[in-house]
Amino acid sequence: MKRALDILGGFAGLVLLSLPMLGLAVAVRLESPGPALHWSQRVGRRNHLFPMPKFRTMRLGAPDVATHLLAEPDRWVTPLGGFLRRTSLDELPQLWSVLKGDMSLVGPRPALFNQHDLVALRTQAGVDALRPGLTGWAQINGRDDLPVPEKARLDRDYLERMSLAFDLRILVVTALAAVTGRGVSH
Repeated sequence: MKRALDILGGFAGLVLLSLPMLGLAVAVRLESPGPALHWSQRVGRRNHLFPMPKFRTMRLGAPDVATHLLAEPDRWVTPLGGFLRRTSLDELPQLWSVLKGDMSLVGPRPALFNQHDLVALRTQAGVDALRPGLTGWAQINGRDDLPVPEKARLDRDYLERMSLAFDLRILVVTALAAVTGRGVSH
């Protein structure tokens, strides 16, 4: 059932948002040199790596680490990139990953390939059995503000409480958070 909803939601999202996404891609290309999309190596189900697309929000040459680990994140994030991150619009290309089956609409956010501490805690809790999500329980409960152990605890909590009703609740809260930019530090 969850996978069927992912396919339906991913397809509908791509169709309905294709024109706004095209506009964002053009805006990203016009603002700074480089491609509109950044393909990031992320940790997926059973800890397999997969390429995850995002609208590029950083200048070319930025280190490939989580933004909160950068000494000077404002040096790397473009002005448009800051807006895309606050509104989560940079995540829209991930609808392709949902449709493809690398991701789900709701699940733990995919860790970067080099976030070994988060991956280890998730694996220990059995969360690695889940497809990573476009949004998730930890995402709406603090996002960038959460320490790694708290993210892993919330991901385990999601695993234990997972249901269609819980997923719908997370999707609604995500939409509200995207409008306000709550929980985004960069």
